[in-house]
Amino acid sequence: MSNLWMAISPGPHATRVLAMTGPRDTILKACLAPSPAHPRAMATLLEAVALWQGSKVHGALCVAEREWEFDSSLSREAFVDFGGPLYSLDWIARDQRAQRRPRDLAGVGEFGDLRRMLRNEAGR
Repeated sequence: MSNLWMAISPGPHATRVLAMTGPRDTILKACLAPSPAHPRAMATLLEAVALWQGSKVHGALCVAEREWEFDSSLSREAFVDFGGPLYSLDWIARDQRAQRRPRDLAGVGEFGDLRRMLRNEAGR
């Protein structure tokens, strides 16, 4: 069983999700709506990936301080449930210096900032 890391980064226009096994193997990359439609959506997403991969997910909710101001329920919901048998979830301040690149041709965009953050967290 390999380590499974997932970064969830809410923003005013989209929530980016990146899941990796190891430092270079991306298994999931997605742009979702800014706020989930159901209170258990984030927990269910983490659980589903854990069940699919057969490994506990180490999740990181990546939020910059100023992003708490936009109207997303994701951050408020996350602090109700920090984990269970299939996942753990930590709040991590996103690096303000990370520059987002324009969306790529596939429409999902670049996730370099989240990839670097996961590598740093996995190395701890």
